[in-house]
Order: sequence, then C-alpha cells, then structure tokens
Amino acid sequence: MDKENPRARLYYLFGANSPQKSSWLERLPAGLFAISVGLFGLLGSWRRAAAYRWDFAATVSELLVWPVTAIWAVSLLLYILKCRFYPKAVMREYRHPVHGSLQALIPLSILLAVIQFRQPGQDVWLVLTLLTLGLNLIIALPIVSVLATGQMPSNAVTPALYLPVVGGALIGGMTLGALHYPGWGALLFGTGTSGWALLEARILSTLFEGPMPEAVRPTIGVELAPPAIATLTAATIWPGLPGEVLAIGLGLSVGPFVGVMVRYHWWTKVPFSIGFWSFSFPLAALASVMLETVHRGGWPQWIGILALVLASAVIAFLSLRTLILLAQGKLFPNL
Repeated sequence: MDKENPRARLYYLFGANSPQKSSWLERLPAGLFAISVGLFGLLGSWRRAAAYRWDFAATVSELLVWPVTAIWAVSLLLYILKCRFYPKAVMREYRHPVHGSLQALIPLSILLAVIQFRQPGQDVWLVLTLLTLGLNLIIALPIVSVLATGQMPSNAVTPALYLPVVGGALIGGMTLGALHYPGWGALLFGTGTSGWALLEARILSTLFEGPMPEAVRPTIGVELAPPAIATLTAATIWPGLPGEVLAIGLGLSVGPFVGVMVRYHWWTKVPFSIGFWSFSFPLAALASVMLETVHRGGWPQWIGILALVLASAVIAFLSLRTLILLAQGKLFPNL
C-alpha cells in the first residue's frame, strides 16, 4: 500500500489496506447511536431530578454531561467518516428495512442533544432542529413506503420500525416544546401518536406469532418506547398537565413492559450486542415520566428515586458489557 497517498493513509488508519477490504469503520452500524440516545435520556432524567433539588442529582448530572457528549461527538464523527469513505455501505443500510430504521437514531441523538444544550434566544437551535427533522423524514420515507405498499418482509417487522416513524415525530415534538414552540410540537405529537397507532397492530401481531429472528431480537426494547416517550413529550409541551394525566401514560407503559418481559427467555439467549441499548432510552424516558408524576401528582419521592436508580443501573450494565465487547474487538459486527 502506498502510505504516501492521503486517501490510502486514511484507509489504513481505519483498518483497511484498500477500499475493497472490509474495515471496522465500514462495519460501524447506525445502531451505535442507540448508546448516545440512551445516555442523553439518562442525562435528562438526572437533570430533571436536579431541577427538583434532589440530593446528589446535580452532581451526578454534571459528571455525566461531558462523557455523554464526548461519546455522541465521536460517534457522529465516525459515522460522517463512514459516509465519506464508504457511501455504498451507508446506502446498503439505508435500503435495509431494519438497518434503515436504525439510522433514525442519528437524528434522534441530535434532537436530544438540542434539548440538553439549547440556550434561550439562540435561533441556531431551531434551525438545527428543523434540519434534523428533515433528515429524519428522509430516513422515514422509504420505510413508510415499503410498509404502506405491503412490501415489508415479515421477518423485518420489528419494533425498530417505531424509530423513524414514531420516535422522530415524538422527540421532534419534545424538542420544539423545549424550544418554546408548543404549537408545532403539538403537531408533531399528533403525527407521532397516529404513527404509533398504525404500527402497533402490525408489530404486536408479529410478536404474538412467536420469537423474532435472532439477529433482530435485541431491538425488542424499542417496544417499550412509544408510551413512555409520548407521555414525556406531552409533559414537555404542556407543563401544566397534572400528575393524574401523566399517570395514564404510565399505565399505557405497563402492557408493553409485560409483553417484553414475558419473552425474556427468547431475547436473553442471543449474544450481547449494542442492539440491547434499545432498552436504554425507553427506561430513561420512563424514569423521567415517573419523576414528573411524583413532582406534579404528589406521589412519594422514593418512587421517582427508585425509577431513576433502576434506569441508571440498567444503563451502567449495558455500558460495562459494551466496554467488554470493545476490548474483545467485537463491537462492530459484519453487516
């Protein structure tokens, strides 16, 4: 290899001696952003607890903010490099019904970053939000087209389909609500809930038929997401909602939670992968909803603390298992 050639040096740096040889950068999946999405969700939960002056919450949120931001920034940089040097691999993901849905994690992570780092009176955050929503729309359109025309393979009907259709709209609505555009946020909230209703019957009917293919079983955690995220979005857009209304959202979360847990013996037989980060953001969102319900509804404080500690423990476990995969060189599987 000619290491004097700049392009060749870059291929060598990212683990390939030539453009034809598969490298770890080429195999870097969009699902990697599930880590950032989950960590941003956990950061948001601790910041919410800190806003209510809970002991140690402010310290924990301050400790989290920089490593979470660094992980997200590195992931974003690596995927941009993948787009630059391996555009065909990116397009293969885009055309794949499951990997294409997971690409929606990229705009979702950007929207959650906007929520965490926004500053009042700075229009740049609104511009970034609108551009990100446009990116999510580009990712969602082919998924919607395949679903609407009946061309979606049955083995590709997984909870990952919620990400571009439901997640993008709900988290987009949450972001616009946080930026003080509640009217536009409400519009996206309605879009996301309608998409959830349309997809729920199709996805649940598939899950009820038996275990999903092993390769996509880790995405089952996304099944927990819609009710928790919809409730958190509503709480953000309408800060005056009473705790009793938010409790309805908690009730809606019970069914999916039970449905996922009774399948425990199916998805625990699959070797650990970053796909299991699908559990992280739903649990963090559920903890945030619990915190809001405790604050607005006068529930005992220990309920919110327990929810936050459990979400943190699960995400700490996922982080540890991910570090082990990274040390073993098995973090990025073949696509």
